[in-house]
Amino acid sequence: MSSTGGAGSGTGDDGRPLRLGTRKSLMAMTQSQQVADALVRRTGHAVELVGVTTEGDVSKALLAQIGGTGVFVNGLREKLLSGEIDFAVHSLKDLPTGEADGIALAATPVRDDPRDALCGPAKLSDLPLGARVGTGSPRRAAQLRALRPDLEVVPIRGNADTRLRKVTGGELDAVVLAHAGLRRLGRLDAVAEVFDPDQMLPAPGQGSLALECRADREDLRALLGSVDDPATRRAITAERTVLAVLEAGCSAPVGTYAAEEEENLRLTASVVAYDGSRQIRLSASGHPQRAGELGRELANRLLAQGADQLMGERDIEPR
Repeated sequence: MSSTGGAGSGTGDDGRPLRLGTRKSLMAMTQSQQVADALVRRTGHAVELVGVTTEGDVSKALLAQIGGTGVFVNGLREKLLSGEIDFAVHSLKDLPTGEADGIALAATPVRDDPRDALCGPAKLSDLPLGARVGTGSPRRAAQLRALRPDLEVVPIRGNADTRLRKVTGGELDAVVLAHAGLRRLGRLDAVAEVFDPDQMLPAPGQGSLALECRADREDLRALLGSVDDPATRRAITAERTVLAVLEAGCSAPVGTYAAEEEENLRLTASVVAYDGSRQIRLSASGHPQRAGELGRELANRLLAQGADQLMGERDIEPR
């Protein structure tokens, strides 16, 4: 795989470049290379990419059917624990909310744009009646139905290019993808509309990356910490705490978004019925150092208003 670091670059204690484990998709390789380049600039340590195939890459089933959260992560974590790689880069929204034994979240670099984007020939309001819109996310599907009850939301899998071809090929009228991923791939030309969080709340941690290593590698944790962004870590802590308290995963219609405004962390979260007919949406704010408490309090308020009932009312057959 590709490596980064020229003459004069330092390496690990054993004289080898640090081995960065990544999924083999173009998206994963691109964002992992960006992390490798940032580490070289900050630390001088050489980094090489090591491609890993995960369960989520092999299966053709929808993510919710094969376990959802974790299917893109577990294979990389196994390589970490066995010592085959030194650290791994994940899309943070793919990480399960529970702690993994022996593994530390060493860094969360500066967050990219967390919003969702509609890709197609027109904005959502201008799509024809009954338009077919593709997404692999129950969260996006529920919010799309809330915005446009007439839509036919079609479940899809595949990388960004595969999904975009379903639009250019006429199979779908539009697809919804993460803006951050499209930017990393240089495909912002396909975007017809970017959804403000007021319209569509993103997934917890969307737009963020996670760097994981073994918990007993204190030296490596310190080195990876050179690219950590405290504001991003606080925001994703608040968002992921909501998800954890709700005991929800990527197959649940839960959206969250947190951002700091003048030393105040504002957190918004929603739970939407799968058919889009009802939703509970609440906000809270507090000191950024209280990110976890803020997420816990907001999740408990959602539960008090019936969020667990909404999440439990899933219609098995997509409309």
